[in-house]
Order: sequence, then structure tokens, then C-alpha cells
Amino acid sequence: MRPDRRPRLMTVAVAILLVAGCSSGAPPSSPSPYAPYESYVPSGRPSTSAKVSIVSPTPNEVITGTTVHVVVSLTGATIVPDTNEDIRPDEGHVHLYLDNALVYMQYSLSKDIPVSPGTYVLKAEFVANDHAPFNPRDWSDQVFFTVK
Repeated sequence: MRPDRRPRLMTVAVAILLVAGCSSGAPPSSPSPYAPYESYVPSGRPSTSAKVSIVSPTPNEVITGTTVHVVVSLTGATIVPDTNEDIRPDEGHVHLYLDNALVYMQYSLSKDIPVSPGTYVLKAEFVANDHAPFNPRDWSDQVFFTVK
């Protein structure tokens, strides 16, 4: 093979691998490895037995309008209305992430979030009273939804 063709073939091979990797067809069932701070939890953080989950929107739901009504369920803990350093495993706040960006530090279990047409991924995390994560982190499953 002539040396001048190798860079072009390498570019084509990389493009094919990228397309193949991006077209798996089904969304992943666990949190994205690219979520902010997902793998980092400061040492010495407490754990929680609480479980957070997203009730609405439902997976693959199609929504019309300019807002998505998010409802979160929390078992084994309660939401507290203030931020403080009195960290307890059964008290805290819920953070919502839309497309891996923190969109709301929630003191309730429901919230309307503005959206525009497109496909989104939503997830929630139960965090301690100081808004820092538990160890291990308490993530909901991701929910993919589309806005028409």
C-alpha cells in the first residue's frame, strides 16, 4: 500500500468505529459515565439506604408543550427544606439532571422544567443536607423522553 493512502484509510476506519459506537439503537440503562462528578465522591462521605426514582416522565414518553412535569419518588428518607451541615443518611435534597447538567436543586418531589423540542435524558440524585453526594451516590435510573 502506498504511504499517502494510510491517513485516508485510518480516517475512514475511525469514522466507521464512531458511527458504529453511536448507533447501538437502545439507550443505556445506567447513568452516563460523563455525568458531572458521577465517579467522584469525597472520602469520608456517609452512605444512605434511600432510593430515588423518577415517576414522571415515563421512559420514552412523548411530551408536547414547553415544560416537562417531573415527579420523583423517594423511599427511606425525607426531603428537608434547608441546607445545613447536620448530615443524616435519611434526610437530604433531590438534584435533577437534564442531559447531564444540573437543572434544579429540589426541595420537593415535583418540578416543571422548561424544554424545547428534542430528545432528552433525565436523572435524579438524592444528596445530603449539604448538597454533596452520599457514598455511594444514590442515582435514579435514567429516563429518556422526547418533546414534540
